[in-house]
Amino acid sequence: MRHSGEIPEVALHSALYYLCDDANGPGLRLTPEERRWLVEAAAARYREMVRRDLNADNRDEPFYRGVHRAIVNWRRYERFCRRQGVPLETFQHQVAADLLRLLAREMSDVRGGRCRAPLNCSFAELSRFAVQLGMIDSMLPEEYETLCRRE
Repeated sequence: MRHSGEIPEVALHSALYYLCDDANGPGLRLTPEERRWLVEAAAARYREMVRRDLNADNRDEPFYRGVHRAIVNWRRYERFCRRQGVPLETFQHQVAADLLRLLAREMSDVRGGRCRAPLNCSFAELSRFAVQLGMIDSMLPEEYETLCRRE
């Protein structure tokens, strides 16, 4: 699960099918606790992907996908949590903090002349994401809209 690529829920269902139903699989009957371990592993992978793309230290790495991908993966994670009964509030606060750190770093780089390319999302997308995370405008850096790509 933890190394399942970009869609952990598909890996979860594939694993469950193989372990329990596939004629070539071991034919296990997983306990509810064993199923929860697999669900938690898939959830952990989603969390890893969202945080990866909100970490400014990763900006120059080939695996970095940017804020747009963090938003996509956050939405996938939210839907996954609803379907699987996984609470997301604690992680929601972590993501909000990660987003604030990224925006602060980007603003600092722009103001310090270490100009970065605009974030790979629009201001509207970023604003909706911030609201989904429970953030209000006063929490966000001034002029953060200047970091976004033009629509």
